[in-house]
Amino acid sequence: MMVPDYALIAEISLFSFGFSEAKNLSQKIVSTFKLSSEQLSSQDHYDFGMRAVKSVISAAGNLKRMYPDMDEQLICLRAIQDVNVPKFLIDDLKLFNGILSDLFPNVKEQPIDYGILNASLRSNCVKLGLKDVDEFILKCIQLYETTVVRHGLMLVGPAGSGKTECYKVLQVAQTELHGQPNPSLSFFCTTHTYVLNPKSITMGQLYGEFDLFTHEWTDGILSTLIRIGTTAATTDKRWYIFDGPVDAVWIENMNTVLDDNKKLCLSSGEIIKLTDHMTMMFEVADLAVASPATVSRCGMVYLGTSVLGIWPLIECWIKTLPPLIKVYSEQLEKLFKNFFLPGLDFIRSNVIEIVGTLDSALTFSHFRIFDCFVSPLKLKMGQKLAIPRHFIPLPIQLIKSARIQLKFVIFIV
Repeated sequence: MMVPDYALIAEISLFSFGFSEAKNLSQKIVSTFKLSSEQLSSQDHYDFGMRAVKSVISAAGNLKRMYPDMDEQLICLRAIQDVNVPKFLIDDLKLFNGILSDLFPNVKEQPIDYGILNASLRSNCVKLGLKDVDEFILKCIQLYETTVVRHGLMLVGPAGSGKTECYKVLQVAQTELHGQPNPSLSFFCTTHTYVLNPKSITMGQLYGEFDLFTHEWTDGILSTLIRIGTTAATTDKRWYIFDGPVDAVWIENMNTVLDDNKKLCLSSGEIIKLTDHMTMMFEVADLAVASPATVSRCGMVYLGTSVLGIWPLIECWIKTLPPLIKVYSEQLEKLFKNFFLPGLDFIRSNVIEIVGTLDSALTFSHFRIFDCFVSPLKLKMGQKLAIPRHFIPLPIQLIKSARIQLKFVIFIV
């Protein structure tokens, strides 16, 4: 079987971008992926093939054009990190950093200034009722960097890990910063999102279909949206988000879209060319049934359960409670620390689940049950709460009463 010489291909590509140390740098790039494939864990969303090498070379070429006087080794190091770091698990990231430190021992990293973007992300987290956790903000920035170097990407992670809020916060931040310079030496643009679930509709409804009886072609949802985007007069960014599991039934038709030519080929024979302002984004829990061809064509941003944790969810939920309950937020926080979090640890250590659950799912179930008790206290717009003075709502009794608070929390858990 013929195997392409990755190092030679990388060397020629780097020479074409103006790198004077192309031979040495190409060997380091290829060695990085070779060592990563050998030492890192095996994950469905990992890819260390030729397309991964090509994406690093393209990112390095973009950086070379933006910073022609920057050290070439630093450019390659930054390109490798921008393309690969967002997809790694925490344990694999430590090993990957060790590989980079061995291959680039004398290169000192220069921090990238995300000043206005970082500030906008944090302020919009607060506006959307979210907690601006540092790890979550980092994932938003990694998503931004991935959209710069890739037009097709996947947000991978279990339910409740923050995938949806990640792209929503970034979208609002970019729209808010419209016209201001970004770290890529360009300008932030207004961003629009179009969300659809490809598994809830047929292939004909998604891409379009030809009616055998009337001999008429009917556009699908995706082809209609892309056609509108290609004819738009503005340069606004458009994210087409596929929220649902990825499988070969519908994703294989996207291969030409995810390639460098960026063409949507319809069964009618029509070809729609995507513009540079379009991004295909997939929000998935895993890629267990996705083909390697699809994985290699997309950039990856992995959000694990450790990105948010449980406590930010609790803090955000307490802020949504009615005023009568919110005055007892300190007591509620103590209850969660003393009973709820240990309760989750007990479940993970001692309970055998027939159907597996996530900590975030159990936490949201807890919130919903508690909300059933406080829903009578929630006021609508312009409504005043009229209750007798002697009346004490059940949740307040539970919070005040040390005798029954443990039973109540355990019941919800």
